[in-house]
Amino acid sequence: MSQPSSTAVEPQLSYDPALPISAHVDQIAGLIRDHQVVIVAGETGSGKTTQLPKICLGIGRRHIGHTQPRRIAARTVAERLAEEMHVPLGDTVGYQVRFTKQVGRNTAVKVMTDGVLLAEINHDRTLRRYDTLIIDEAHERSLNIDFLLGYLKQLLPRRRDLKVIITSATIDTQRFAEHFSDAHGRPAPIVEVSGRSYPVEMRYRPLGPEGTDEGDEDISGGIVQAVRELGPTGDVLVFLSGEREIKDADKALRDARLANTEVMPLFARLSAAEQHRVFQAHTGRRVILATNIAETSLTVPGIMFVVDTGLARISRYSARTKVQRLPIEEISRASADQRAGRCGRIAPGICIRLYSEEDYLARPEFTEPEILRTNLASVILKMAQADLGNIETFPFLEAPDRAQIRDGLRLLEELGALAAPGAGGEATGGRGQAAPSGKRARGHKQLRLTRTGHRLAELPIDPRLGRMLIEGAKRGCLREVEVIVSALAIQDVRERPVEKREQADQLHRRFFSDDILKPGGHAQPAGESGSPRRYTAHTGRAGEFDKAPIGPGGDIIAITRLWRYLKMQRKELSGNQFRRRCRAEFINFLRVREWQDLRTQLRQIDKELKLNRNERAGDVDQVLISVLSGLLSHIGLLEQKTTRKDTRRRGTKQRRASNEYLGARGSRFAIQPGSALSKQPPELLMAVELVETSRLWARTVAEVQAEWIEQVGAHQLRHNYSEPHWSSSAAGVLAYERVTLYGVPIIADRLADYARVDPQVARDIFIRSGLVEDGWVPDDTHAPHDFLEHNRQVRAQVEELEERTRRHDLLVDDQTIFDFYDERIPADVHSAASFDAWWSRQADHHLLDLDVEAMMRPDADGVDGSSFPDHWQVGELKFPVSYVFDPGSGSDGVTVTIPLAQLNQVSAQPFSWQVPGLRGELATELIRSLPKSVRTNFVPAPDRAREALRWLRAHEPDRNAWFHDELGRALRAITSVPVASTDWNPRAVSGHLQVSFQVTDAGRVVRTGKDLTAIRDELAATVTRTLTAATNRASTPTGTTWVFGAIDPVRQITRQGLTVKGYPALRDDGNSVSLVTTQTPADQARSHRAGVRRLLLLAGPDPTKWVVARIGRDQMLWLSSSPYESMSVLLADARLKAVGQSAERFTDPAGVRDEADFDKLLVEVRQVQADQMRSVVDTTARALSWARQVRADLANAPRPTADDVGAQVDNLVFPGFMSFTRDPWFAHLPRYLQGASLRLDAAAANPARDAQSQEIIDELLAEYDELCDAQPSGPLPDAVDDIGFAIEELRVQLFAQRLGTSQPVSPKRIRKMIARVRGADA
Repeated sequence: MSQPSSTAVEPQLSYDPALPISAHVDQIAGLIRDHQVVIVAGETGSGKTTQLPKICLGIGRRHIGHTQPRRIAARTVAERLAEEMHVPLGDTVGYQVRFTKQVGRNTAVKVMTDGVLLAEINHDRTLRRYDTLIIDEAHERSLNIDFLLGYLKQLLPRRRDLKVIITSATIDTQRFAEHFSDAHGRPAPIVEVSGRSYPVEMRYRPLGPEGTDEGDEDISGGIVQAVRELGPTGDVLVFLSGEREIKDADKALRDARLANTEVMPLFARLSAAEQHRVFQAHTGRRVILATNIAETSLTVPGIMFVVDTGLARISRYSARTKVQRLPIEEISRASADQRAGRCGRIAPGICIRLYSEEDYLARPEFTEPEILRTNLASVILKMAQADLGNIETFPFLEAPDRAQIRDGLRLLEELGALAAPGAGGEATGGRGQAAPSGKRARGHKQLRLTRTGHRLAELPIDPRLGRMLIEGAKRGCLREVEVIVSALAIQDVRERPVEKREQADQLHRRFFSDDILKPGGHAQPAGESGSPRRYTAHTGRAGEFDKAPIGPGGDIIAITRLWRYLKMQRKELSGNQFRRRCRAEFINFLRVREWQDLRTQLRQIDKELKLNRNERAGDVDQVLISVLSGLLSHIGLLEQKTTRKDTRRRGTKQRRASNEYLGARGSRFAIQPGSALSKQPPELLMAVELVETSRLWARTVAEVQAEWIEQVGAHQLRHNYSEPHWSSSAAGVLAYERVTLYGVPIIADRLADYARVDPQVARDIFIRSGLVEDGWVPDDTHAPHDFLEHNRQVRAQVEELEERTRRHDLLVDDQTIFDFYDERIPADVHSAASFDAWWSRQADHHLLDLDVEAMMRPDADGVDGSSFPDHWQVGELKFPVSYVFDPGSGSDGVTVTIPLAQLNQVSAQPFSWQVPGLRGELATELIRSLPKSVRTNFVPAPDRAREALRWLRAHEPDRNAWFHDELGRALRAITSVPVASTDWNPRAVSGHLQVSFQVTDAGRVVRTGKDLTAIRDELAATVTRTLTAATNRASTPTGTTWVFGAIDPVRQITRQGLTVKGYPALRDDGNSVSLVTTQTPADQARSHRAGVRRLLLLAGPDPTKWVVARIGRDQMLWLSSSPYESMSVLLADARLKAVGQSAERFTDPAGVRDEADFDKLLVEVRQVQADQMRSVVDTTARALSWARQVRADLANAPRPTADDVGAQVDNLVFPGFMSFTRDPWFAHLPRYLQGASLRLDAAAANPARDAQSQEIIDELLAEYDELCDAQPSGPLPDAVDDIGFAIEELRVQLFAQRLGTSQPVSPKRIRKMIARVRGADA
């Protein structure tokens, strides 16, 4: 608190002659009067800190600011000055540190920390309250000191009355002098003051190696030994690295029970009262355990000896991890000398260094300035907080690299610490934009901080880690984030010795899941009890920890589990047991203590900044989001997966390839193999650090979600929109949104409302796609939309007319319709919702109606729609006709729709005439398709076509004949030139002139094509089923006796306007016979014969046993070599064949249509079927005997002959060949097979002759195969089947002439048979 004094006490200015600076008082006073800046350099103990303010007072300076690097130093220096000048503290001499201020109206000397002076610049830009500034201990080169030195260099030309005194140890003083050169380039004057009055003896006592049992307790034990070595008297100042080390040393010294010795700690976080105790008078020996705050400025009275551990916590930015850390490091030689200088002031002193002289000489000469070991983001933050101007032009004592400045600015933008120019409050990126880029931010001389930036500037830690703390406080998980942040600020406490790496990894893997925190969930290392080892050299990779499950949060939440585990162990175990447990589990005990200390400090800082701490455990997702807020540029997207299967190659040993991630700004990295997620790589992750060895590795990773990145990284996201389109489901214009962060795709192809991005384009798309292209199908909930249906119908009328007339010049283009809507719809309508809001207020609901005239082009010629009928009349049948005008497509032209049930009633000839509107074009193209010798008689073709059509209209053409034949008749009548039917080529005309056919069944399209004959053949079986279903009102009759009544030859019915005509017949179903309706008389006859044969077999007696009893031994042997699966199957087929032959001896089974005829035939068949079956078996046995002989002789025949004969035998003898082979050809099978056997014998003697004869057979077989391929599916017609057996007769004639043929046969006769079949098909 300030303590104003109404009466000033005159200070007494005197200079202790024992202090070296006293000899230079007049010199220094003169330099201060004559120069604006003076550099005073002196070793520790020279008195410059306390005497310089008195010198300034002595020359009339009355407003003196005196800075110290630490709070305790500012307070003790002020107390010492007040004591020496015999004035009360707070009057002539006062001080101000953070949270404490003791000054008055009469204060002439104000001692403060350099941070306090820096903060005053914010509201006193020219520091008018001071006429003199003393910057003490400038050689420490803290950030605040560098800021002050740079700012003062800018200020001094404007404050000519201001005097600045820079005090420094004798360390690089010339740099300070040159920094404050005057306008003529002359450096500031330097005054060097000698320091120590007494010599100091250096003793080196190096400790044991780190990591051993002795090394863990090295420092404390070494201090005890050093204090004992220094004797029982004389105060000792011990320098340690931190509070934890001070507590350990304090315990060790107390346990040593040193006589008449008082042990006192000294560190920054002690209360003022406890710190003050160090400076009070005492009796006996005192051992002061201090951090490096006692290294400079602060002089502890009565110190005779110094013990230097050689260590200190030094703030340092890790370029590798991108984190500001406080590691324990070895101090420089200059710092070691400063520590030694704390003794030797009142008598000869001794400094014991707990390290070797070689170690001392190997250390760097000076400690790096803080600005060179600090993340420049922190520097920029502090400069912006202090309003110090542009960092690139700021006159630093040592200017940082511009590239590092850009990196710092980029990081602050990433953390949301910099406000956009002209923005107020928090910097937040809007949709489709982000916070200003580094280039834009640097374009403004003065950076502006956001609220987050101001909070980060107050946190004395790396900005990344600070951002995590701020976010953690906001998300109710600050406790957990403190643990993570403190762990990230130090070296990993988990160790992985090279010789025991596998064992260490298995132990550390336990922290990947919460099982480690459950009772009994952690393994007990060997040696702690008599229980068996969980991991030994004998268990190897089969250890218990191999199958540890992976919990949420990856490596980052594993840190909190490790913390909680160590906390549990620390409560359960003694200090030594805990230390041994850490060593056994490969955890560095010293780093654990450092972790605990840092977490305690963070908790205190958070408390001072009033960050909200959570009482309950924080949610894991919230913890990860908080950590993510500081690692936005450390995210990665899984780019490729490589598995063993992908990389396996024969003869090489393959290693599993790492999964690669796309990182920020085009980087690529993989998860470090030891990570919790290395074998289960997530799609998106964040990494605490990226380390490059053989490749770039991500360490300490965790899975993140895209929505998390949107929450904390919105200010840096880039939004790109592509493919804006109309969405009927959303009733608006959507686009695919691609969200990236530093080039990493976070969200790909997310649908977004494009009206919020570009309303004008969205409006155009709404009108064009939703209204013009009929993409909007609204309901009438909010407003009526009758105009849409009206305009749709009008457009359909015009489009249908275009399709029929094959013209695309009738309908207006879409732009015309777009302009119609665009003129009438307001500019702010861009979606269904905005349209309905406007349309519901519109009085005229016919405003948007279009008519036919508006839909047709003004220059469209008149068209005749009657030439393009809706239906096609064929006899009594009427089929719908549709039109498509789409040249090049399969559906272009006229399409006739035929119901499946009526397919058997139509032929292709009537449809060859085309519709009247296309008949003239068809006639023209048919004429042009004629051979040239014929075509030249009908030129010009269009004129001749019109004349021929006129002649046909006048002479009643045959509409059931082919159009091209009737056209030829007309041309002959006109020109007297005949045209043969074979000259026409109807398939050569354009596709749209060939009628397409669409066969439907119950509204479903079952087949489409242009060849109606082929469609009928393909759908024959389907048509039969359809006809059967259509003509049979009840279920299909089925039986093993005649239950069908009288079967009509033809049946015709009409249902629902559909006339169906079919031909009833019996069908052989194997074990029964059913009544079906076939589509043609030929199909009827074939099916009915087979059905009657089967019914005769089922209704008559079975003579099989009688026949079997009369089969000879040789016959039985031949029958056993048949292709049938068993003898019983063979005999069943023989009986079926015999029944059919027996029936045909009395009548044609196709004519048996009623029960009386059937019963008569059944009686007749019974009388002869036994003998007939015996005959069939005999024929079969003879055929099989020859087949067996032929197959045995194939191996010795020439290869071409063997191939042909083998195929011949397979075509004659196969399962079911007896009943399948028609008569009379069945009886000739033994002869055909005998002929094949004789051929093999002849081919062996004369293969050339056999080859010549084979050529004849091959040519005929090729033509026969082509004929068979052209037949519809199912059994071949009898005429075609006869040609196949005629070829068999020809084989006998060519290869076994002595056997004779059953009929005259020759290649010419066979070709005539083929031609007759082809002519009938045409």
